[in-house]
Amino acid sequence: MPYYIKYLFLIFCLILIGECRKHKSRKRRWSGAVESHKHGAPLTGKKIVDNTKSHKVKTDHLLRVDDHDFTMRPAFAGPAVPVGVDVQVESLDSISEVDMDFTMTLYLRHYWKDERLSFPSTTNKSMTFDGRLVKKIWVPDVFFVHSKRSFIHDTTTENIMLRVFPDGHVLYSLRVTVTAACNMDFSRFPLDSQTCTLELESYAYTDEDLMLYWKSGDESLSTDDRISLSQFLIQKFHTTSRLAFYSSTGWYNRLYINFTLRRHIFFFLLQTYFPATLMVMLSWVSFWIDRRAVPARVSLGITTVLTMSTIITGVNASMPRVSYIKAVDIYLWVSFVFVFLSVLEYAAVNYLTTVRDGKDRKLREKAREQSLPCTCGMSHTGTVMVDGDGTYSEADTNSLAGYTRADAPEDTPEKQEHMVVHLSLDNESTGTKKKARFRSFSLMQNTHAIDTYSRMIFPGSYIIFNLIYWSAYC
Repeated sequence: MPYYIKYLFLIFCLILIGECRKHKSRKRRWSGAVESHKHGAPLTGKKIVDNTKSHKVKTDHLLRVDDHDFTMRPAFAGPAVPVGVDVQVESLDSISEVDMDFTMTLYLRHYWKDERLSFPSTTNKSMTFDGRLVKKIWVPDVFFVHSKRSFIHDTTTENIMLRVFPDGHVLYSLRVTVTAACNMDFSRFPLDSQTCTLELESYAYTDEDLMLYWKSGDESLSTDDRISLSQFLIQKFHTTSRLAFYSSTGWYNRLYINFTLRRHIFFFLLQTYFPATLMVMLSWVSFWIDRRAVPARVSLGITTVLTMSTIITGVNASMPRVSYIKAVDIYLWVSFVFVFLSVLEYAAVNYLTTVRDGKDRKLREKAREQSLPCTCGMSHTGTVMVDGDGTYSEADTNSLAGYTRADAPEDTPEKQEHMVVHLSLDNESTGTKKKARFRSFSLMQNTHAIDTYSRMIFPGSYIIFNLIYWSAYC
């Protein structure tokens, strides 16, 4: 009997220990659920599934990439595949007049339908991929006509996006920087406007296989409002399209991105026009300098000529070597001619002064040799004070032109300091002829008159030229 009691007591103890363990395990589960709820996990009776460890279908299997030959276009041997295009211009990086090209960064997007890429979906949501899938499927072979350099950005990875919809519609976007040629006309430079064009075309597929078109017409082209250039004002962007023909391959659809640029003139006013105008005005200063100051007037003329040559060389160094005349060339070369003519004006003045001085010297030598009073073809008589050595003032020398000699008083044996030369009228006929001849050559002999007329003719002519120039090109 005591043994049975012991066995019963032992069984009772084992049952009690088991119940205690169950109670502790339930308490531990409840506390864990409460902690997870405190950290943000919902307290529900559903089982939480870890999606990161669930089995996923591979992209190749979902899109059935291996089941089709993507070297052929969609609907091969059927109608042409419509490929819509839209472009967002991110920036105009540079415009080069020397190379006659421009550099543009843009987002190029293509839209088409390829039923081979359709996949089942209950939510009708698209799937987005990077550039790695592009190499496995068919994409349009669009290239930039007349491009010199182009590349797809690859920082930090290739800037390519592929978005596939369940019904097979595809969006293919990439970020490209392209440098393309632009035929510029510099006949009105720097008061010109330039129209440049970026052209897109399929390289392999003619219009029978691929039809390129602007997806939303003119709205297919969008630009960033912050786009600006240092030398140009962007006036407008617009799109066009037409067929291009190649004799060996056929007709192709070609899309055009056209944009018009107007050059800012203020930079060239400061760097070219104002300095050239100041050099022309500086050359006029020589008209107010004494004609006998040869070093001053010659150095001023040479300085202005060399400065104008430097300005012309600097402008042409930043321009292509075109075979026609530009607007800035007209202004600079006319200014150069004005500067050069001011140098020639002083050369003429100096030459006439030298010739007149030579004649005056001969008259002085003749008067010294003969030392006789003379009569002249003038309507009055007068006297000229001549020094004992035969020299006299220039104003009195000019009055000797055309005079004839008369009897002169005899010299006394003593050397006098001054002598008087009597001037008297000869006859009316001789005086009239001499006076007419003198008037015909008065301008040539009076060098002061040449400088006086130049002070009015040069500025007046240059002002008229500026009025005609700016009214024609502005």
